[in-house]
Amino acid sequence: MTQGKQGTVELSGAHFGLRSERRSDGERILVHGEMDLSTSGMVDREMRRAEASDAASIVLDLDQLEFVDAAAVQMLIDASARSRTDGDRLRITRASAPQVQRVFELTGVGEMLPFAD
Repeated sequence: MTQGKQGTVELSGAHFGLRSERRSDGERILVHGEMDLSTSGMVDREMRRAEASDAASIVLDLDQLEFVDAAAVQMLIDASARSRTDGDRLRITRASAPQVQRVFELTGVGEMLPFAD
């Protein structure tokens, strides 16, 4: 059984969606479309909401992410740092889009973030 917020938002022609699910094993936050300066704040707020919960684990699912910019990369670094001081609950599902994975490789954060491989 899942529960939580669900929604898709269109911002300035960019497609972005964010959905949260509370599961028996923790929180799952699914992001699709473009995560950039205009949308990373929404993801950050949802991450902080999950961090404040009693969830044993938090999964940030980026499988359907198509684009990521520097603001989003910084948000992921910050969320990872918070997780390390809060029980290391965060795991990130890699994006399927090669262009997103390429940004993680070029910035060097691919080795810093807690990807669930």
